[in-house]
Amino acid sequence: MKRSLVCLIFFAVIQTIVGQVSDKEWDVLVDLYNSANGKDWNVKWDLSEPVSTWEGIKVREDHIVEINLFHNNLTGTIPNSINKLKYLESLNLAFNKLEGEIPVSISKLKNLKKLNLEMNMLTGELPEKIGNLTQLESLVLFNNLLTGEIPKSIGKLEKLKNLNVSSNKLVGRIPDELGNLTKLESLGLFENTLVGFVPSEIGNLVKLKELVIANNQLMGDIPKEFDQLVNLQVLQIQNNKFNSFKSLDFLNSKELLVFDFDGKKPDFKFRDLNAVKTGVAETEFEEDKEN
Repeated sequence: MKRSLVCLIFFAVIQTIVGQVSDKEWDVLVDLYNSANGKDWNVKWDLSEPVSTWEGIKVREDHIVEINLFHNNLTGTIPNSINKLKYLESLNLAFNKLEGEIPVSISKLKNLKKLNLEMNMLTGELPEKIGNLTQLESLVLFNNLLTGEIPKSIGKLEKLKNLNVSSNKLVGRIPDELGNLTKLESLGLFENTLVGFVPSEIGNLVKLKELVIANNQLMGDIPKEFDQLVNLQVLQIQNNKFNSFKSLDFLNSKELLVFDFDGKKPDFKFRDLNAVKTGVAETEFEEDKEN
């Protein structure tokens, strides 16, 4: 009887410590703490306290649904065990010093809606199976050291609203499959080594507000399908190898926030802003003198 009572008390204490999450999920957080050098974080976790009290952790119905360790001096790597957090909806490890590759296992997080890993030192290629994250709405990876091509499987992320892989070392062509992302509002491919023609399928992205493809090695003509981008507010295409900008005549009827391209400044109307941050660059322009 006494032994049973002791066991019950022991398990009750354990449940209190882990904050009602399973041992498996608790183990994953400890893996992250160890692999990302938690002892050096700006705000550390007290592993003896309930998980729900740990910095950046959100628990719902006894499961971890959010990890937000933005700008917390994480170093080291992202553990492969991250895929065991199958209820995770948001992972934000941005503005840290993480190295190594994005684990392929991350593509198993079927409930993930937001993945923010920008401003780290991540290397390697984007996982080909990233297209399995079909609930993803935001994928932000700018300012890392990622290499290889943009996986065609990204075209399966049909709920995506924000895609930013700018300022990496990506190569190859822009996949036609990006044209499947019809809910996309912001697309940042700035400052890579992308080559070839801009796919005409980009014209399918009628909700697009920001299109930033500057500082690559893109060539040919701007697709005439760009005139379908009726919601476009920011367009940066400079420092490429385009042959012609004739297809941009449709911009004469638009009022853009930001427009940067190679050539003579067109007679388009601009709103009165001193600086606009697009998430990948800061551009300044003069007030329209006619206003």
